[in-house]
Amino acid sequence: MALLSEDEQRQVAEAIHRVERETDAELVTVLAPQADNYAYIPLLWAGLLALVVPGAVNYFPGWLTAYELTLVQWSTFIVLGLVFRRPTITTRLIPQSVRHWRAGNLARRQFLEQNLHHTEGETGMLIFVSEAERYVEILVDRGISARIGDEAWQTIVAAFTRRVKDGETLKGFLECIEACGEHLKEQVPATHERNELPNHLIVLD
Repeated sequence: MALLSEDEQRQVAEAIHRVERETDAELVTVLAPQADNYAYIPLLWAGLLALVVPGAVNYFPGWLTAYELTLVQWSTFIVLGLVFRRPTITTRLIPQSVRHWRAGNLARRQFLEQNLHHTEGETGMLIFVSEAERYVEILVDRGISARIGDEAWQTIVAAFTRRVKDGETLKGFLECIEACGEHLKEQVPATHERNELPNHLIVLD
């Protein structure tokens, strides 16, 4: 299921089109449900907690036989492994630094995969969102970074991140695109009509 409806995705595309009429920048928006499936995280935590079982049992000498203790450990591992696979729980088990590192790597891969480094005048811009990680990043090519410093995007990213955390991803996209457009039309104004890259929102599987 798409993270935004077709109508909402159309609104994003229209917002990009409006901005690109006034700038030479090529905007691409990418939305991912999550940056990684983190399949190893539930097993890691389940295994660590299962290892604690013998220590807990030591408080009750003779309570369990070695065979019974093994069964309890395996049962603990299996049950927690299944419980921790729930996306809402898995996300909470991952340090923010790891989640943001994975999301940042995906953003950079998308910048290359969407050919944003091959635009005329090196004016590609990526607006990337990973919902599970509550992560937003704006990446720009050299033709834009030479005219607009990173600090210009930091406030926009912070506002967009708050929208994602509040479940208002569409509103975040629209506000972000409009805010970026204000900087772009001033520092990277349109010199001729072109549209090298797709305007539609790219939703990753």
